[in-house]
Amino acid sequence: MKSMYFLLFFLGTTLTACSQNAPPNKDIPPYRILTSDSAYETPANLKKNVPVMIVYFAPDCPHCQHLTMELTKHIKEFGNTQIVMITFVDPNRQFKAMTKFVQDYGLKKYPNIKVGTEGYTYLVQRFYQVSTTPYEAIYDKTHKLVETFAKIPDVKELIKAVKE
Repeated sequence: MKSMYFLLFFLGTTLTACSQNAPPNKDIPPYRILTSDSAYETPANLKKNVPVMIVYFAPDCPHCQHLTMELTKHIKEFGNTQIVMITFVDPNRQFKAMTKFVQDYGLKKYPNIKVGTEGYTYLVQRFYQVSTTPYEAIYDKTHKLVETFAKIPDVKELIKAVKE
């Protein structure tokens, strides 16, 4: 009898562990971000039939800063791809860091780039199981997942992924 309980306990914990490591589904996560313009954005704000790239970043991350410079340098190659940059900064205390990031990299001049914070919800971070930044997820024009990049990709890899 004890062995049966042990077996059920083992199977239960194994299934739970596996579900926590399951890959994200193929849809865009149901984020709600506060943008640098103090407006809320959700996936409902995305244009239909246009590719999407979600970038999970931290304003003080040197790799994120470098990626942002490369994105803006090659912005024409991304075409009309919607780029949603999401961070986890506290909207009350560290909102200035995010708005400074937007200002420092001139992101307001790119209408296809939205930058916002998910605050302390960590919904997007958990959805993709992000452990380091930057993290990128590329979606096709039907908003189905094409590819994710947990390691820092070359910007050419991102351009290739959005064009597939």
